[in-house]
Amino acid sequence: MTDSIDAEGPRKPQPADALHREVDLPGCEPKPATEDTRAPALLREIMDHPNYRQADEDPAFLHRADMRGTRLMLDYQKAEALLAEHGVAHAIVVFGSTRIPEPEVAAERLAALEAEAARAPDDADLAQRLRIARRVHDKSRFYEIARDLGRLVGEAEGPHGNRLVVVTGGGPGMMEAANRGAHEAGARTVGLNIMLPQEQFPNPYVTPGLCFRFHYFALRKLHFLLHARALVVFPGGFGTLDELFETLTLIQTRKIRPLPVVLVGEAYWRRVFDVDFLLDEGVIDPEDRELFWYAETADEIWQDIRRWYVSAGRDITAPGPDCA
Repeated sequence: MTDSIDAEGPRKPQPADALHREVDLPGCEPKPATEDTRAPALLREIMDHPNYRQADEDPAFLHRADMRGTRLMLDYQKAEALLAEHGVAHAIVVFGSTRIPEPEVAAERLAALEAEAARAPDDADLAQRLRIARRVHDKSRFYEIARDLGRLVGEAEGPHGNRLVVVTGGGPGMMEAANRGAHEAGARTVGLNIMLPQEQFPNPYVTPGLCFRFHYFALRKLHFLLHARALVVFPGGFGTLDELFETLTLIQTRKIRPLPVVLVGEAYWRRVFDVDFLLDEGVIDPEDRELFWYAETADEIWQDIRRWYVSAGRDITAPGPDCA
């Protein structure tokens, strides 16, 4: 015998509500004190314990030594996902000293030290600080060169271009100058900050939403090179040298595809880095000497980069990363 059905067929259930039930599941209410007077206190102790926190909301757990792999993954994934979301594909990466300010600031600092030194002509420490201030003031011209370069890159892609952007470490000095030039051109510009024991503020010219803070230097370096179409290196210290030599090593060993590496300020770099000595000593090959060159102006830097890509038969905005 078959069940009777109406003309419209058997009744079919309606979709369940996405959030609410008609009858709550067991456990939606805590065990009441009427059943056990100890229950509320015991429950509070359980729920207040740090281990009860959901894993992605538990900073103490995420910072354990055995969670380093997860932190490395997050350091990589957050910036990569958001850069892609914003349409950022390729970068002109700019490095240089955080200690070289814009010329006006350098001039003010120098004038203040000169006045102080005049009042204490026998102070050897002050005399040394004055000598350094004069050299920093002389190098402050590079701030304007980096600023001009940022503007040239920004203008090349138009006011809303994202496929080729200026990327820096997001700090002051030379990085600020490059971000500033791109910002003034109306272009988006990226900063990859690093978390340090002392707070490091990003410079104000990075595009909001495109400034990322990394825990690991290694992952920050990876993001620079994943998107780099050229590396432009202004005078700098340990951090600048670290990025420069690592990039040259990766190109030398072909762990990444060759890309333009431009050292700005030949007089400075020839004292810091005697590549001809390395060549004469036999610790690098002649072809390694050709992995970089010097430039002095923003126009020269930008034209050299563009010429390099023409000579290489490559498109500076071709899709795909240049490092694995």
